[in-house]
Amino acid sequence: MRKIILSIAVLMLTGVLCINAQKSYPLSTASEVKQPNEQISNRGGIKNITGEISPSIEVYLPSAEKANGCAVILFPGGGLRALSWTTDVEQVAKLLNEKGIAAIGLKYRLNNTKAPGGMQMGATVDVTEIDHFPKADANPMHYPAGDSVFMCAAKDALAAIALVRQNAAEWNINPDKVGYMGFSAGGGVALAATMLADETTRPAFVCTNYGPSLMPVTVPAQAPPLLILSRVEHPNVAAGLLGLFIEWKKGGANAELHMYGDGRGPYTLMQETGKTTTEMWSSQFLQWLSAKGFME
Repeated sequence: MRKIILSIAVLMLTGVLCINAQKSYPLSTASEVKQPNEQISNRGGIKNITGEISPSIEVYLPSAEKANGCAVILFPGGGLRALSWTTDVEQVAKLLNEKGIAAIGLKYRLNNTKAPGGMQMGATVDVTEIDHFPKADANPMHYPAGDSVFMCAAKDALAAIALVRQNAAEWNINPDKVGYMGFSAGGGVALAATMLADETTRPAFVCTNYGPSLMPVTVPAQAPPLLILSRVEHPNVAAGLLGLFIEWKKGGANAELHMYGDGRGPYTLMQETGKTTTEMWSSQFLQWLSAKGFME
């Protein structure tokens, strides 16, 4: 009975918080995927995507009366082996649209390769052990095939921001107010794309939710402002993100860090009850955007 009640609650929540994309656009990198075999699971109203992804974006636009010109490209999490589409894209897109912000869900390529036999994950460390991650690289398992797919995902991100800016006028978006928000592994992809970007594909801002860098951090020239959100007890993630903050500041860039002290793992949109600090992350993200001048 408890499971039935929980499933009904999830369905009610996702029904209220989710929206459908108005349009879907393939990316220029889609031609590099020879035989896409995308698989979508939908359990309890929660959609997850796996398989060989053909890179694309799904566009969620606010009403013309609300639009303020800001756009956020959303990078769903899933360990680079899945995309948590409902929680990290659809629910967040609805919130952003209500605030006049365009939301762009990014389907980036996933790692479907197997790690070499006998290869072990790195040690689990807490937030005080950032020395385990030189240059804030918190990737738990580097190997050539996995790193190659990760770079492909970053390439998809660069194609996505180029496409958004190309269509900015039609979508009522200010091309100077297009930025990234990544969740978990999606945050790592967003950070990689930011470090690899040129002047035309550099995001205006970056927010990573419990998503540390998965490659050595090199702060780019004219680095965008960075907002980092995580739970302080999240193994490996918190240490990687603290290292990221330090590297961004050592590079002379703007960065803000929120380490919530009321839990270990990741989080999605939550009702703000006043009982935790983590539940305020979405409001703090919107306040940060406003304070930086992206929601005027």
